[in-house]
Amino acid sequence: MEPSPSSTTFSKQKRKKVAPAAHEKAKRIKTEQEAEEVVQCARPPRPPRISVPLDRLQQPIALKELTELLQYAALGKAGGIKQPGWCLLHHQRKVKGVNVVIVEGLTQSHFYKHYLTMRHLRTNYSTRVTFIPSPTNVASEIFSSEVPPSDDPSLSETDNKNSTLEKALRSHPVITKFGTRRRGLTAYVLTQEERIKRHYPVKGMPGFEDFVCTDSVDYVSDSSPLYGLDCEMCLTERGNELARVSLVDSDGNCVLDELVKPQNRIINYLTMFSGITAAMLRPITTTLRDVQAKLRALLPWDAVLVGHSLNNDLIALKLIHQHVIDTSLLYTRGSGQRFKLKVLAETVLKRQIQTAEKKGHNPIEDAVAALELAQYFIKTGPRQVVEHHLEELWGFTLVDEVTDCAPADTPSHRFVDILQTRGRSVAFCGKRADISLDLSNQQWHNSDKEVLASFKRRSKLPFLSVLQFPSFSDHLKRCSPQQQQQQQRVCATLRGMCVVFAGPLPTGFSERDVRKLFSCCGPVRKIKMLNPAVRVHVNVEFELLEGAMLALKNLNGLNVQGQTIRVQRPVYESMLDLDLTLNALMDDGLNTTNLYTVKLNPGTAECINISAKINGRILDANCPGVTSVDSTNGLRAGGVNGERPQLKSTSTKLSEETVRETFGQFGTVERIVLPDKPGKYARHGYIKFESPEGKQAALSSSEGLRKENYLISPAMTPPHMSSWFATPALADTEEKDEGGTHVHTVPQQDQEIELTLRKLDRHLGKLFRSLPDCTLSLVLLLGHTSAQHNLQGLCFMEVK
Repeated sequence: MEPSPSSTTFSKQKRKKVAPAAHEKAKRIKTEQEAEEVVQCARPPRPPRISVPLDRLQQPIALKELTELLQYAALGKAGGIKQPGWCLLHHQRKVKGVNVVIVEGLTQSHFYKHYLTMRHLRTNYSTRVTFIPSPTNVASEIFSSEVPPSDDPSLSETDNKNSTLEKALRSHPVITKFGTRRRGLTAYVLTQEERIKRHYPVKGMPGFEDFVCTDSVDYVSDSSPLYGLDCEMCLTERGNELARVSLVDSDGNCVLDELVKPQNRIINYLTMFSGITAAMLRPITTTLRDVQAKLRALLPWDAVLVGHSLNNDLIALKLIHQHVIDTSLLYTRGSGQRFKLKVLAETVLKRQIQTAEKKGHNPIEDAVAALELAQYFIKTGPRQVVEHHLEELWGFTLVDEVTDCAPADTPSHRFVDILQTRGRSVAFCGKRADISLDLSNQQWHNSDKEVLASFKRRSKLPFLSVLQFPSFSDHLKRCSPQQQQQQQRVCATLRGMCVVFAGPLPTGFSERDVRKLFSCCGPVRKIKMLNPAVRVHVNVEFELLEGAMLALKNLNGLNVQGQTIRVQRPVYESMLDLDLTLNALMDDGLNTTNLYTVKLNPGTAECINISAKINGRILDANCPGVTSVDSTNGLRAGGVNGERPQLKSTSTKLSEETVRETFGQFGTVERIVLPDKPGKYARHGYIKFESPEGKQAALSSSEGLRKENYLISPAMTPPHMSSWFATPALADTEEKDEGGTHVHTVPQQDQEIELTLRKLDRHLGKLFRSLPDCTLSLVLLLGHTSAQHNLQGLCFMEVK
């Protein structure tokens, strides 16, 4: 019976009601499943990190490569900066800040000699590379490094919007040196480095031994009194000598004006300039020593002397005063040129001095002019001074300024300027130095503790901060006479870590035979035969730490031509903690997945395998062992019952293919590093696994690998070093200092260095903990440069 129209209609209506509900439910379930899959597949946010490709690790970096990294970290691809070729900074956009710590005088050798002491430095930083010492001021070079405009198009757009005046100010010599902000007088007091550079008399410098020092404090404040000083000279048989000195206080009042009788016969009174005549000096009995005493009595302990080219006046006075402001350097013209005092007084002070109608200069007038020029500069600030006198003093029209100082076709932009244009703050904190940075962004301190405290006190940390820790450099200056000896002790200690003593060896065993025997453990750097007239012993120095370790493990108790040899470490005071240092190097974050291996020749492999079977016991003459040295295979060994055992491999050459095939069974091999020596095949190398488990699996199978002619050891030599010790200038220094004391002893100076480095490491640890997350942190050990040798530094890198 056919369904009635009414029932059919009802059935269709029911399906219409049910179908949408079922569809919605299925859709909802599918959406929930997809959401769960998205949650499961979603990766946690990746923080920025830094790495160095293995093929670049052993290539030292210079200051240029360092600034490339800093510019990329701060500006990135969005700023037109390319990724540096020597390292990889992943997820650069997430970098929240850059912090650089500079430690002068500290070398790579110092770090590894005191490796256990530098706990925070070696554990907080996962990447380190060798740094080539730079003779320039590294902090200043970081700030002033140039960023090509093509690499920074956004800056070019900003410059187009700037006024012509702003463009002129940016490259003006006064602004470049002092910045734009108004500062106190201490910002313009010359540093000791500047005084030495500008030929000021400085205590301890050659040529100023008989100069008198004023009683002044080490540091002055912005409220310290200013005193204007000017001198006039006459020409004598011994050159220019003092004839008149004038001193004015901060109000311009004259407090000293004395004529002085030169010690030597006067040749020319220079009246046209000095205003001095023979009649004026005839009754004078005041001597140079007299005015020196008066000046020392008049000047307060925190006085700041002001003058124009003041170095000439202090040399004439034979006086050393460490707090000075030189107006010829305040109103700098650039390119080493200086304005005359007369020009500055006329343009800035609107005052005529040294006029033609006057007979010579008036030192009181000149002293007051210099004083007021300095006071005006301090009160007004560099920017306003330049703006007010840009054309009349420096002779720049705004159009010319753009043409002369900032050509449109070849613009030049400093790294610090670009950062500040983008609203990113910068700061330097450390010892006072000539830094290419606005003084408002500098803080000066004289100890690591003060630098750290000042940095941590900031309510908001700058995006780019450069900190200079001075403690180690100050220590080196205090012990500079012993610095060469101390460096020799550092080098001798590092070399001693690769040294083993072995013997007795058979009579007639030559240095060549020794090299062939011990080369089975790694490259040998140096061999020294000991007491060959009695029994032959040797001192063997390997190039790598692993070579010495394998020699101790595999050659001790070996029977060589019927003679059982003992292989052991030298016992020095400096070697007492060697086992702790080596264990720490094995556990170093740089070596967690790295393994060292050596490929043996068949004779050596057989000999070592047999020796290992009897657990290192002394072998008798009938027991299989080394019977002779062969010019081809190195060692010739006798097998059990005189038969040569069948070995699986007869090749002594290491290749990436064979190493990957042999060690790939333990885990994925990420990279194989073999020494690059033209004309020679590799017999040793480093294997980097993807995970520590692969390395541990290989170490657990060391006995089986030895049967395959491989000796293995945990990697200890840091990957950035091609050999443990490679400082040619000091590599072969005599192991006795001038006093005859063995360099492996630990004198008082080394104990002081140990204490200094322990404090330094503690401060570095506190600094690292205080940095915000996603901060690129670099610690730069600058190394050491001298006329005799350059000692390499070290650069540590980590993104916190």
